[in-house]
Amino acid sequence: MNRIVIVGASAGGLATAEALRGSGYEGGITLIGDEPHLPYDRPPLSKRILTGTERPSGLALRRKEHIGALGLDLRLGARATGLDMAARTVRLADGAVVPYEALVVATGVRARRLPGSGRLSGRMTGSHTLRTVEDALRLKARLLPGRRLVIVGAGFVGAEVAAVARGLGVEVTVLESAPVPMAQAIGDQAGQLLARAHLDHGVRLRTGAAVAEILSTDGHVTGVALADGSVIPADDVLVAVGSLPNTEWLHGSGLTLDDGLVCDEFSAAAPGVYGVGDAARWHNPLFGTTMRIEHRTNAAEQAIAVARNLLAPEPALRRPYAPVPYFWSDQYDMKAQAYGFLRGHDEAAVVEQDASRKRFLIAYRREDRLVGVLAAGVPPKTLHAWRALIAAGSPWAQAVSGAIAA
Repeated sequence: MNRIVIVGASAGGLATAEALRGSGYEGGITLIGDEPHLPYDRPPLSKRILTGTERPSGLALRRKEHIGALGLDLRLGARATGLDMAARTVRLADGAVVPYEALVVATGVRARRLPGSGRLSGRMTGSHTLRTVEDALRLKARLLPGRRLVIVGAGFVGAEVAAVARGLGVEVTVLESAPVPMAQAIGDQAGQLLARAHLDHGVRLRTGAAVAEILSTDGHVTGVALADGSVIPADDVLVAVGSLPNTEWLHGSGLTLDDGLVCDEFSAAAPGVYGVGDAARWHNPLFGTTMRIEHRTNAAEQAIAVARNLLAPEPALRRPYAPVPYFWSDQYDMKAQAYGFLRGHDEAAVVEQDASRKRFLIAYRREDRLVGVLAAGVPPKTLHAWRALIAAGSPWAQAVSGAIAA
């Protein structure tokens, strides 16, 4: 191959380019990104950028000279708008057409907006989503002591921002449509434990809350109206109701799209076309299911696997991408960490809990096997042991009974 095109210049796209060069590939690599910045890290946007403990310049994933040494055809501020699989070309918003011999889709996700709010909320001062460094800086400037922030959505981004905002003296109300925050992803027990941490820090948490409208006067946010007729006053509103994969530009290409770019166990969507990171939904043979993982670690690991498979001299030498996913979340003085695939679990069991030490460990079952663990305040050695059990496909009864006995 003489030309590999990577669409998406964030963590997954850059890691793919690095892995290709690290594997000895000397051909051309075009890296296309719709933001004007060099690749930067996103997890700090809801943490250290908001607190002011890190500056935007500290987000860079690599120094400029390091990226220069990769010898990339780097196209920043360039948005992909179409793919012609027959001609093997990517079309950009400026009209340019970029040919490829192999293509890697690493276009990530964007923040989901409330139904019907996208057009208007963009013109309101005080209405926010959080995905880019510009989003984070706008929100940071508004997080002042005594101001009122309403967060719509109690997922990990909403929860992390709530924790930061309370630390800055902001009055925080979190609105969640489900009865228990994050229950769909991590179960009722874990959701209740994390909710308690926020309540203990003065966050007003309203569950079962359906948002009807973001209210404004003269272009400035004034509150949030709920479906039950109540109004929550606000100076700022953060909409944190999840994300959508950036795959619209692939419509009509012939690739299969279903909440992401659908890929096989090798992360391949079609011959010569691979998916990496948040936008890719691939079959993980370790768990026997498809998954789309929106976490920084997965983007880097999948990039390495894709580079290896893309450069394999023949298809039979490719290897399935079968990781034990990992993610973390910092909230107040608690760091929650998880291994495995927690969504769609059949049971979540509290193996260990000590509220006074802010320590807990919850194991997750699907059918008769251990598929995940979520913990805070436990030693790394303990978490690594659980990860090994998940990777081995350990039977549920054996794993949990052994942990409780220990």
